[in-house]
Amino acid sequence: MTPTPQPFLQVVWTDEVTGRHGYVVIDRLGRGVGSGGLRMREGVTLAEVADLARGMSRKEALAYEPGNLYQPLGGAKGGIDCDPLDPEADGLLRRYIVAMKPLLQTYWATGEDLGLRQDSIDAACREAGMRTSIDAVLPLLDDADAALRRLDAAFAVDVDGIGLGDLAGGCGVAEAVLTAIDHLGLRDATAVVQGFGSMGGATARFLSRAGVRIVGISDTDGLIVNPGGLDVETLLLSRDAHGRMDRTRLRAGDRELPGASWLDVDCDVLVPAAVSYCVGAPEAARVRARLIVEAANCPVTAEAEELLRERGVLIVPDVVANSATNSWWWWTLFGDIPAEADGAFAKIRSWMRRVLREVLDESGRTGKTPREIAHTLSGRAPSPVVRTAEEEPCW
Repeated sequence: MTPTPQPFLQVVWTDEVTGRHGYVVIDRLGRGVGSGGLRMREGVTLAEVADLARGMSRKEALAYEPGNLYQPLGGAKGGIDCDPLDPEADGLLRRYIVAMKPLLQTYWATGEDLGLRQDSIDAACREAGMRTSIDAVLPLLDDADAALRRLDAAFAVDVDGIGLGDLAGGCGVAEAVLTAIDHLGLRDATAVVQGFGSMGGATARFLSRAGVRIVGISDTDGLIVNPGGLDVETLLLSRDAHGRMDRTRLRAGDRELPGASWLDVDCDVLVPAAVSYCVGAPEAARVRARLIVEAANCPVTAEAEELLRERGVLIVPDVVANSATNSWWWWTLFGDIPAEADGAFAKIRSWMRRVLREVLDESGRTGKTPREIAHTLSGRAPSPVVRTAEEEPCW
């Protein structure tokens, strides 16, 4: 077995106030930078962050398109071990950003992930004396001021009550679901979405508008189900900042169930859009769907994936399905797409459909899993330039 390459850099940080830990893993550098979000959840570990950082390297490589102004970066990830609802979470985030400032200014470009909002990260970065959470990328731009104005304009776009920045990733996941549905020949498909934050919520909206019936949505307070379909728009526009649905807005046919029962709902498609490693071997036996599309990072364990494969369940891997948020940021910043919704959605949909069709066709031809094919394809892209720790930044 080929050993897993060691990451470029791993950092374990201990908060002097609370004793809690934070982590950064830069898997590898491309053009001198590693790109990947910062998550906050109780129980996050260095191993988890390293796994996510490796995935980011693959996502970056898969985003390569000849002729784009944006060319792939390396992969990185950050994690803070704290419940985002904890009263200490905000102060912990701010101290973490101060501690990681040297990396954020040189090697690591980050943004929101599980448990954190971009505006909270931006506020902490400004307080620490940085311009943005992506300061490390700015030296790669011909006109950083114009690029940041373009990105700010894109984040200011509102699409039916939801910001474009909160919709880009879900647009990609939904397009992955629709492409896989076509591949399987499913008709009148139904779906359950686990997690109703920016990724899960946007995925549910795009799927519902495309005619997929959303029969279950879970958040941290439990699961809402309705075999006839949920009112996704009402639930979206009434959720709070942590993706929790307002139960007072439920309709007569909607039922509340424990959150863990999301796997037991009869449906064609499961979209895990919350925590990592939520489908292990015990959970795999409960899956009733024919298709799982990974909106979360690493939601299905390797053991569970093998069991599901034996049962004929198709899994679209996270490195393809949930990569649109990352790519949308860079396509917009570098000027490959305008700061508006139609151009963003068109680019995301065409890219996702092209890449996933290639993955699924090659999987069918070779008998390898879509994940194996995606990893192979990411290795064909131009390799990011990796520096040794002794070398100075290249700008």
